[in-house]
Amino acid sequence: MSSHISNARPAPDQVIVDIANYVADFEINSDEAYDTARNCLMDTLGCGFEALDYPACTKLLGPVIAGTVVPNGAKVPGTNFQLDPILAAFNIGAMIRWLDFNDTWLAAEWGHPSDNLGGILAVADYMSRKNITEGKAPLTVKDVLTAMIKAHEIQGVLALENSFNRVGLDHVILVKIASTAVVTKLLGGNKEDIINAVSNAFVDGQSLRTYRHSPNTGSRKSWAAGDATSRAVRLAWMTMQGEMGYPSALTAKTWGFYDVLFKGNAFKFQRAYGSYVMEQVLFKISFPAEFHAQTAVECALQLNGEVGSRLQTLEQIAEIDKIVITTHESAIRIIDKTGPLDNPADRDHCIQYMAAIGLLKGNLTAQDYEDEAAADPRIDAIRSKMSCVEKAEYTRDYLDPEKRSIANAIQIFFKDGTSSSNIAVEYPIGHRRRRGEGIPELVKKFKINLARRFDAKKQAEILELCLAQNTLETMPVNQFVDMLWQG
Repeated sequence: MSSHISNARPAPDQVIVDIANYVADFEINSDEAYDTARNCLMDTLGCGFEALDYPACTKLLGPVIAGTVVPNGAKVPGTNFQLDPILAAFNIGAMIRWLDFNDTWLAAEWGHPSDNLGGILAVADYMSRKNITEGKAPLTVKDVLTAMIKAHEIQGVLALENSFNRVGLDHVILVKIASTAVVTKLLGGNKEDIINAVSNAFVDGQSLRTYRHSPNTGSRKSWAAGDATSRAVRLAWMTMQGEMGYPSALTAKTWGFYDVLFKGNAFKFQRAYGSYVMEQVLFKISFPAEFHAQTAVECALQLNGEVGSRLQTLEQIAEIDKIVITTHESAIRIIDKTGPLDNPADRDHCIQYMAAIGLLKGNLTAQDYEDEAAADPRIDAIRSKMSCVEKAEYTRDYLDPEKRSIANAIQIFFKDGTSSSNIAVEYPIGHRRRRGEGIPELVKKFKINLARRFDAKKQAEILELCLAQNTLETMPVNQFVDMLWQG
């Protein structure tokens, strides 16, 4: 005899309640978190400005119907677009993620927490303009920074112990969850609204990782996070119109997220929500490279100075016996690739390609992933000499919450019996352990990206504002975005 499933509505899943409690009630008291968030805001916007130089990105931006302008809509920095906040979130999100140069979080799951800025900035700007028309106070940039800290925390804490990639799901699901939670708050939602909205984000269809892996690696990986944060704004907006939620979205037997998409397993948590993730986040400063390869490229640059003169011709490369990249398990799983690389998205997820460019040139830029640069036959000749080997210590330290290293080492062995130094780098320059060294370089990166979009006077104004924490935090969001707009 079959048993009947109760139709009584259950209490909301505790995981979702914890997210709502954090977003609605938790006070951020960490000066380090706010200072890091300010640097993150600056860097993330700069990444978007650089992406506007790439037609593959800009062809996806703007209104669906050309020429559409939304009165009091959200403005897209670096462009002349003024859109509804849902579409603006996609535009901003796609820009900042396009070149794989924004911040990174590495744990059981990986991702880029600043992807959430697409939804956060679009909604905060829209709400500020809406409030002004209604005689209310606009949101301030501190509201944006607070939402960033909380979105980083939700995405990062969920990632610490839960590997979505191992069940085939892309990490942008965490962008959708985190953005939905904080955007609902920015739209004026209460705790119940946040619970309802986040439940819808879990019930929603989730992206597969197909487009991040061989043989299907492609450009969707550059706009997937924009799509996720935009979808989050959509779900939050629907919730604020009174749309219902689904209390056991995670735990419902047979039909819930855990049973359908997570092999029946519940999420695990290492720590409560606070400001840990923003404080620990990794900045991509030197190279637009998938983060597991950042230290490998740094090793390659050092080796270029040591033996680069022996790697410049195909004849010289033929004299290499082997190149050993010593790395950690996650790097092998994600970016260890042999064979042809079909497009820029394929190349910036290949540790051998990125290291080969560093060995040849002593540098790595976004242009090095384009077809013209990739046609250099020396790159594949060097790649053919490379192999990746896991070092257990590197894998342990990668997962250690007190270390969070992303170590790589490279050594070149020549057929004449000589070899290069074995260059090892444990922590990239964007790591918390190298903040003193990294932040001045982050500012230089921002200056370069400002120069892509603004005249000298505007560059100086924006930079001065972004470096002044107190002045920036008190500024209305709409005024801040107006400075970055080109309408």
